[in-house]
Amino acid sequence: MQNLTLTRDIGRLSFAQRLFYERNGFLVIPRTIPKEILDKCSKRFDEYASGKVPKGYTTVMRDIVDRSSVNKIQDILHDDAFREYFENKHLLDLVEAFTGPNIVAVHSMLIAKPPDVGSGSSRHPPHQDLYYFPFRPANKIVAAWTAIEKCDKENGCLHVFPGSHRSYGLMNHAYPKDTVNKMYHGIQDLPDNINWVDVEVEPGDTIFFHPLLIHGSWKNVSTRTRKAISCHYAAAECYYIDVNGTIQESIKDEILSVAKRRFPGADDITFAEIWNMRSSLVRGMRSSL
Repeated sequence: MQNLTLTRDIGRLSFAQRLFYERNGFLVIPRTIPKEILDKCSKRFDEYASGKVPKGYTTVMRDIVDRSSVNKIQDILHDDAFREYFENKHLLDLVEAFTGPNIVAVHSMLIAKPPDVGSGSSRHPPHQDLYYFPFRPANKIVAAWTAIEKCDKENGCLHVFPGSHRSYGLMNHAYPKDTVNKMYHGIQDLPDNINWVDVEVEPGDTIFFHPLLIHGSWKNVSTRTRKAISCHYAAAECYYIDVNGTIQESIKDEILSVAKRRFPGADDITFAEIWNMRSSLVRGMRSSL
């Protein structure tokens, strides 16, 4: 029997599902989250986007071209309306098959990809999520990405490079030459002849994927939004690393610069401290992370 190292045999995933994830770096589980939770999350996003609720620690991001359009909110673990998603038992049961029993939610966001205004700013260039994270090991981190609305190629679904989590280490990222939104860094030298797979999903379906998987999302050429809620989870036993002198140093400097502008007096804050503030224990015991 093949040795599976990225998933755990705890009865949450079938052998076929585990094998698919190990080989491809992603896995779709249909109907993971009930509609009533997704509806609450969607409504709460609209309240943040309209300014009906104060943003507090939440980061409200606007389209770089259409400044009237809120395309994403981040750092939403503190909000009770969203915690129903992030701490959903069925979701965490599945996450545990990737991380183990002690789980920390490390990055939370709701993306409402708007119809593109013609500049291509709704596109997210191909990237690896590990580029943003100063903790390891990568094999104990997993993304859970749940569709709130139907996600298809027309409105900008995710597209993935299957198996790239095994074939490539962490690659150089930077802003591409064309227009993209803030923090939407992309891989500088993509491999040639990638056979992208479009991951089209229905509301409630969840895509789990490895942080080294090369993926992105198409621009939204429809008249619809493409709402999805996402969280990265890590084993509490993960540990912080020093990214100085590595290909992650530039994103560290950018994130620190934003934090220092937003929170006066935080001149001595570290990259690890920022990620610690963004995270929350959702199951088990917290240790090094």
